Amino acid sequence: MSGLIGKKIGMTSIFDENGKNIPCTVIEAGPCIVTQVRTEEVDGYNALQLGFDDATEKSATKAAQGHAKKAGTSVKRKVVEFKGFDGEYKLGDAITVEQFIEGEFVDVAGTSKGKGFQGVVKRHNFGGVGQATHGQHNRLRAPGSIGAASYPARVFKGMKMAGRMGGETVKVQNLRVYKVVPEKNLLVVKGCVPGHKNSYVIIEK
Repeated sequence: MSGLIGKKIGMTSIFDENGKNIPCTVIEAGPCIVTQVRTEEVDGYNALQLGFDDATEKSATKAAQGHAKKAGTSVKRKVVEFKGFDGEYKLGDAITVEQFIEGEFVDVAGTSKGKGFQGVVKRHNFGGVGQATHGQHNRLRAPGSIGAASYPARVFKGMKMAGRMGGETVKVQNLRVYKVVPEKNLLVVKGCVPGHKNSYVIIEK
């Protein structure tokens, strides 16, 4: 599945041909540099490793510097592998947002916003005392019974309880590409994309 690495710029809205207001996300997609070419003979599979967003050499390890030098480019902050690219690419080639076409659909993956330690009402949509589905009678947002007694005498893994929320990899599928702006490396897709502003996202065709 071919794609690009990008950076979420923010949200806006666009009016379509029928005058409907469409909420959209603006993504700075590429240009991405080919930093490694995986081949069936050497690696056992075919893929392209792409790098995005220049990093300072001061903040990079010697290994990362050597890896980038071999590709004839600067050290990159974000490096991701993609399978399924059509055509032949070599080290140092640039892949731009022009590979996307207006009207097609893409999948976008990113890291969701971290929300810290949250209770069960916010984290798992428990009803609270108004809907009283978990046993509590006078505590508005408490989880209620979790089912443990002398048997099984433990809490099962995966039990819906309070805990840290957000900060997970989330993929939103089938977002329509509304606009491609090659001169500014921008991609405008319908709907929302996980993550905060300036966070890295992975766009897959």
